[in-house]
Amino acid sequence: MQDDGDNGRSLAAIVADMKVELKEFTQTRFKLFTTELQEKIKTLKIAAPLAGLAALLLLTAYLLFTVALVGLVLAFFDHSPYRWFFASGIVAVFWTVLGGITAYFAAREFELKRLVPTKTLAVLKGDKMWIQSEAKN
Repeated sequence: MQDDGDNGRSLAAIVADMKVELKEFTQTRFKLFTTELQEKIKTLKIAAPLAGLAALLLLTAYLLFTVALVGLVLAFFDHSPYRWFFASGIVAVFWTVLGGITAYFAAREFELKRLVPTKTLAVLKGDKMWIQSEAKN
């Protein structure tokens, strides 16, 4: 190989250094990604069982509250043969409206707070910009 006149390094040595640096660069970014993912998984391992238990308890409370609400509405339809139908329908419409509003807010929260590894993506975007600027020089 031909020597470079400025620093006495051959092209093969420069390519070998570039290869090592690229390997270190890739390993560092992969380690960053896996570390961030592991942190998110630890959080989910703690939060998921608690969320499941909370959902079960809230579902039980919801069913009991719905029965009580239907009973309350039923009292207003004292002599109608369709009083169960009307009471259940009114409560169902109430829960549908409330559920729609809740779903809207939940969708907004998921849009605002994503589960993707944002730190890793930010570092990779910065790396991309640096590589592009180096390639232009």
